[in-house]
Amino acid sequence: MFVQKELREKNIAEYLLYMWQVEDMIRAAGLDSDRLYDAVIKGSGRSEADCREWRQWYDDLIEMMRTEGKTAQGHLQINENVLILLGDLHQRLLDSHKQQEYKDLYYKALPFIVEFRAKNHSTENEELRDCFNLLYGVWLLKVQCKPVSAATEQAVKAVSAFIGKLAVLYREDKDGTLDLD
Repeated sequence: MFVQKELREKNIAEYLLYMWQVEDMIRAAGLDSDRLYDAVIKGSGRSEADCREWRQWYDDLIEMMRTEGKTAQGHLQINENVLILLGDLHQRLLDSHKQQEYKDLYYKALPFIVEFRAKNHSTENEELRDCFNLLYGVWLLKVQCKPVSAATEQAVKAVSAFIGKLAVLYREDKDGTLDLD
């Protein structure tokens, strides 16, 4: 099973961050399937059949990026749909009388979300998108070995706890075990 399939089943938040990484990797390869094959698939040690399936997945994503006009920036609609699903669940959780732990994590993260939005001049009122942008941005900084301030680490800790809980509750919702009433 490929990483994206496993992540989608186990942790929707990690899946979304992974998919954003894949979008950026495709862009870095110039939307060139052969470059992706050589850089990512060829030396993976997978079977020939797995490599063909993996390449087809990348080819499909490249085609979607071209069709949706996401070759330079932005996220594929399949990834936007995940944010929409999470946003709907987020609202249902906030409206629930039985999800106090979730609400507590959200309200601990909220000042950091507001601060992040202000620093980035975010005009969209999409808290979850801001959370994922924060987490992805800090991950990029760390990959580039750039420093991350203690205040940012504190924000990441609060936002990660909140988004982590949302991912757990998403899985429960999908499994039919989430208690909202």
